[in-house]
Amino acid sequence: TPQPTAQLKELLVDELTTVTKGTTYDNLSNLANNFKRAVISKYEGTRLGRQELNAEVLVDVVGALWARGMIEKIRVRVLPDMVRVVVAIDPPVTSGSKADECGLVVAGLGADGRGYVLDDKSSAGLSPKEWAAKAIDAYHLHNADRIIAEVNNGGELVEAVIRQIDETVSYTAVHASRGKVTRAEPISALYEQSRVSHVGTFATLEDRMCAFTVGFDRKSMGYSPDRVDALVWALTNLMLAKPNKIQIRTL
Repeated sequence: TPQPTAQLKELLVDELTTVTKGTTYDNLSNLANNFKRAVISKYEGTRLGRQELNAEVLVDVVGALWARGMIEKIRVRVLPDMVRVVVAIDPPVTSGSKADECGLVVAGLGADGRGYVLDDKSSAGLSPKEWAAKAIDAYHLHNADRIIAEVNNGGELVEAVIRQIDETVSYTAVHASRGKVTRAEPISALYEQSRVSHVGTFATLEDRMCAFTVGFDRKSMGYSPDRVDALVWALTNLMLAKPNKIQIRTL
């Protein structure tokens, strides 16, 4: 897979260019078992694996709050004991094919004091009952301590939908009083300080993180950064939350 040089990036966006890809997995039948063990098992689930095994051209965005190298250097596969685990939701206002994604990220605080991103269950086109069910499934699967939901748009309806499915979950509503970028910057700093690790690879989440800039414009990008917002809410609750900085109602 070629490196994302300036010339390659220009070529990729040229309307006269046709891009054809072939992944390592398309050629598995022709590969020796030793190669599979030595190469695929080593690089699968890493940034280099996405590039060399999956044939992805990975490009960092100038001015983004996260860089791929920043995430890659502290990626892990083995977890310490978890002190707390939370499921964070940034629910969409509407549902259907044209609706924003529902950001849904699971993160934990390790016994070593570091944050760990455990799962990304974000998805588009979900009804309120569907994203609530996914959040509750993640809550039980990861033995989470709490579901955290941003309620700027949904208000008490967010909690009501969740409790219709499972009234026993621990739930916290958070209200955003600052913009997405302002909330994200302290979390970006935690990554820079190597205080957060991704457990495995979350390709779409990481792509969105590495495209999230101070001047992010959802209209020109074609999506709302809801996955990133859910990540920020989860890690803020685990590592940075203070009563005078975040409005929280806990049940």
